Amino acid sequence: MRNKQFTSENAVLLLIDHQVGTMGWVRSSSLEEIKMNTVALAKAAKAVNMPLVLTSSMEDQPQGPLFEELAQAAPEAFAARVQRAGIVDCMQDTNFSAAVQKTGRKNMIMAGLTTDVCVVYPAISALQEGYAVQVVVDACGSPTKTADDIALRRMEIAGVTLTTTNQLIAELAQDWSSANGQKLIGILFQEILSKQS
Repeated sequence: MRNKQFTSENAVLLLIDHQVGTMGWVRSSSLEEIKMNTVALAKAAKAVNMPLVLTSSMEDQPQGPLFEELAQAAPEAFAARVQRAGIVDCMQDTNFSAAVQKTGRKNMIMAGLTTDVCVVYPAISALQEGYAVQVVVDACGSPTKTADDIALRRMEIAGVTLTTTNQLIAELAQDWSSANGQKLIGILFQEILSKQS
């Protein structure tokens, strides 16, 4: 049964294949916006002690490594990242699914590149495995807008909740005056709001 609200105590953040080569294939959204939101998500998870699991696919191939700003924002998660050999649906990778299960969380926050390949399948798989899933749309992207739109529609029809970085950070904060709320509003201003023109 889905918890009504995702919190830092009941959710896990999964960042999937934000790799330098994969980013080069994205045309549906601004790469700078995707990077900015992805870093904000990683910093938010770290600030409120929410589990963060990173994964990459075939780093020695054109996909390349995870982008440097993400590695700097979450060095411990980066060091522990699950490096997949090529399995498209990361939830079908035994090392990744074990890392997720180890967190003990049933609410899954997910973002990745590309939406139409690397996010749509694990989001739907996770739902089928009994997780509640939110996909942070503005930390995702696809080679075309059509590909992105269809992937988002497919996930939403399956039961995935679509959200944005700002929405998610507010949901995690619950109360800006709380200790976690103060940390999260600082990240929101520093990483996103101050950078918008």
